[in-house]
Amino acid sequence: MSASPVILWFRRDLRVRDHQALERALSLGPVVPLFITDPAFDRSGGPRRAALASALHNLRQATEGALVIRRGRPAEVLTEMVKTLRISEVHASRDYGPYGHSRDAEVADALREVGCRLIGTGSPYLVAPGGVLKDDGSPYSVFTPFRKRWRLTLGASESVLSDAPSNPDWVSIGDSGDLPDQYVDGLLNDELTDLSSESVTHRWETFARDGLHNYRDARDLPAADGTSRMSVALRFGVVHPARLLQELDPTCEHHSTFESELAWRDFYADVLFRRPDSAWANLDTKLNGIFVDTDDVARARFELWTQGMTGFPIVDAGMRQLAATGWMHNRVRMIVASFLVKDLHLPWQWGAKWFMQHLVDGDLASNNHGWQWAAGTGTDAAPYFRVFNPTAQAERWDPAGEYQRRWIPELNSDRYPAPMVDHGEERKEALRRYEAARAR
Repeated sequence: MSASPVILWFRRDLRVRDHQALERALSLGPVVPLFITDPAFDRSGGPRRAALASALHNLRQATEGALVIRRGRPAEVLTEMVKTLRISEVHASRDYGPYGHSRDAEVADALREVGCRLIGTGSPYLVAPGGVLKDDGSPYSVFTPFRKRWRLTLGASESVLSDAPSNPDWVSIGDSGDLPDQYVDGLLNDELTDLSSESVTHRWETFARDGLHNYRDARDLPAADGTSRMSVALRFGVVHPARLLQELDPTCEHHSTFESELAWRDFYADVLFRRPDSAWANLDTKLNGIFVDTDDVARARFELWTQGMTGFPIVDAGMRQLAATGWMHNRVRMIVASFLVKDLHLPWQWGAKWFMQHLVDGDLASNNHGWQWAAGTGTDAAPYFRVFNPTAQAERWDPAGEYQRRWIPELNSDRYPAPMVDHGEERKEALRRYEAARAR
């Protein structure tokens, strides 16, 4: 066993238990725990930066103060540290996203030139992208059959579970560094951006005790606290999904519904891994010819949507919740997305970018493919027929108007605008545009 230190490069895995790459690194000897504030992350909104700051503060405590934080391009930062500390191996959890994949290839090349290896172990998913295949070895493009095969593949996830390491040999190098100021000034909601292990554990235990048994029925009610809100912790890897999965009973319909959400997370990551171009381009290329509005009038409509001033209360409540907290209820995310692309006929990429800038749990695969689901350009067979009626959705999921009133204090007064469009007419126009594109 080598006595020389190795680096554990933390990314979307800011925890010390259930961490395969960390276990592997510690089995080799002393470990320098490292996080790099990549300038590419600067585009994230204040809530996500604040959540990252909280997660790193917790991780520094978990590593007994040894966590090193550096800023810069990862290839340059790691090359310098490797040469200074005479490191021969850098360990990390594998990253399957388009940017992460290219970044890691660049890092591996740079480290190889200085006699060091980048070693990837584990992933942020229950089944790593590319791991769910049909009998003929081809991937799935539709969720339902993917989930059935995914479930049969889950056994491997049990090996992820492990306690925090006992008596780990952390290496402290003196100048541990800290986050730039811009990462700690965006705190908007303590519950959402507090990623201390105590807060995350409390949130999950509370949901498992009080909400999981009713999840299938309550998850679509935006006025209720019926969801786990674990998406932020999963986004930053403060908890691994295997830790949540172990507490689910697949024979219970409510537990099975929650498990399905974990499967959707893996599915979208798998789709993006296979088709990295689909991050910002239509997965269904047959719909590339669909006509969307991008002129000055379209921009003005987009601004009203971002401000929560469309005149459709359920849409506006969602956009105001996002602006105020960095989070939006999932049912409402679908409603506001459908409104943007099918009532306003705007590019789904505009909405996806806005969400990624403002969501504390912004995840490229889940966010952008969720938008493509709403736009009808994604993984479903014939989703362009699915046009949400915002008024009907509000009547069904917020019948008492509690959620809408919570976020729109001027509702039912002359200060609240009239509906900016006629939904019935815009639905017809949306279907006309989709049919025209499919006919080409």
